[in-house]
Amino acid sequence: MSTFDIQDVKRTVAMAATAMTVLEQELNAADAKLGDGDTGGMLARVIGALDNASLPDGGDVGAGFSAYAKAAAMATGSSLGTLLATALMTFARETKGRAEVPVAELGDLLAKARDAMMARGGANLGDKTILDALDAVAKAISGIDSAQEARSKAVAASGEALDQFRQKPNKVGRARMFADATIGMDDPGMLAFARLCAAVAGPGAQ
Repeated sequence: MSTFDIQDVKRTVAMAATAMTVLEQELNAADAKLGDGDTGGMLARVIGALDNASLPDGGDVGAGFSAYAKAAAMATGSSLGTLLATALMTFARETKGRAEVPVAELGDLLAKARDAMMARGGANLGDKTILDALDAVAKAISGIDSAQEARSKAVAASGEALDQFRQKPNKVGRARMFADATIGMDDPGMLAFARLCAAVAGPGAQ
């Protein structure tokens, strides 16, 4: 049975932080078409805070996620950043007291994070937000035990969701004011999720 521990999570966060040095401007440009143009900068700041966070000793995955959630909450004032902190708190609650977590549980963890983010932010599936990308990945990797297969399916699912929703209008947030004008554009949150999935999965998963 494949598992992951807090050191695996820490390495993934470090990879995401490195990726943001390249992705920041792309995400800002995508957001500038629909919002404030700061999604890339906000994510770079939040993920950088996670990368610099001090994790508690003992190897408790849940405690590590809790530390990350606090770091995310302190680093952002944006709605997307708040949703990320909500997801991390969900991970913390579900993995509390565990030194290792089966890879096969990742899909369920993402589904619970999706539900918590929906409850916190008020968006629904189909609104063309990061929730739709998260939902696609949660379903694609549900029950998969192989870390490599999970990474590959996550990259594919997040990319497919981005392509699918590009041809739909944004229904929530500031972007909803542009209505059908957002058809043909990527939602910045969905784009960020897809790009980061690819970045942390590694070239072999794409």
